[in-house]
Amino acid sequence: MSTPSLLFSIDVQITCGELSFHVKWKVDKSMTGNPARLFLGSCLASHFSNLSNEGAVADFYYGLDDCGFRRMATWKYLVYENKLNYRPLPKPHPPSFSYPVRCVYDSRKIYCFSWSYYNNNLHIIIPPDNFSGPAESNVFPLGSFVPIWAGVNQQAHQPLLLLLEECVASTTFEIYPDTLTYPLITNKGCLVDGKKSFSKFLPRYHSSSIILHLQAFRFALGQKVFIHCKLIAWDPDNLNETKKDCNYNKATGEWEFLDDPFQSSLCQCCDSACQGCGKRDTDSAPQGLVLKSVLGPLTFTEVSP
Repeated sequence: MSTPSLLFSIDVQITCGELSFHVKWKVDKSMTGNPARLFLGSCLASHFSNLSNEGAVADFYYGLDDCGFRRMATWKYLVYENKLNYRPLPKPHPPSFSYPVRCVYDSRKIYCFSWSYYNNNLHIIIPPDNFSGPAESNVFPLGSFVPIWAGVNQQAHQPLLLLLEECVASTTFEIYPDTLTYPLITNKGCLVDGKKSFSKFLPRYHSSSIILHLQAFRFALGQKVFIHCKLIAWDPDNLNETKKDCNYNKATGEWEFLDDPFQSSLCQCCDSACQGCGKRDTDSAPQGLVLKSVLGPLTFTEVSP
């Protein structure tokens, strides 16, 4: 991340609302020549006003789902993060000025009102065993189970089936090409961690949510671990090899479709490559919603003797 240059003054006010935010950036005079080079994430300023010799003010009014905000859920907080950037030159040139923007919410309050708060969006959380709210601790002994709950608001939607398409563990909040990762769910919904552990998807109570019981593993033992997941809410009548959630049955040595064992043929590709039929990518298809989210940090520890 670029650090603010000493040549630039820093005057940023951040107002975090329930569904939106306002960032007021008093821009240094040296950056006022081209307002189109001022960004909050992927967004341009909503309003720009020159203040003559004092520089200018760039205002950003957007929703929390806009501008490429990155979301991280912990047992206490839901955090939205982004960056203000001044880019005098287009990409791939780095910004000459960056400043972090952060909105932090009490996830226990958000959880209680999640159906309205997320405005028909997807959400994921680590609750306690009784699912009464977010977990109170992020430390899990080796071999214990981490419950991961994800859901989608069905209001104003046709019925949607919530799927976990991909999850990997890493020791970093961001994943880079050289980041060491531990695969949990791969190949479009195959819980590969279940082949060497007792991790599994639990039977659903409702199609709009899913629970993954993840067994604490040795990867990065004693270190901070982040779980990166891709969630999809999809048309339950349009399932295929790329839209599924599959458990591995150790007793039979076969893959099983979570929602209907009679459709387990959808999971036969889990040990090879699960591919679609060349249709539009999930991210742009109208049948579903997509969210990439990060859980953590978690810490897995050795069991006390």
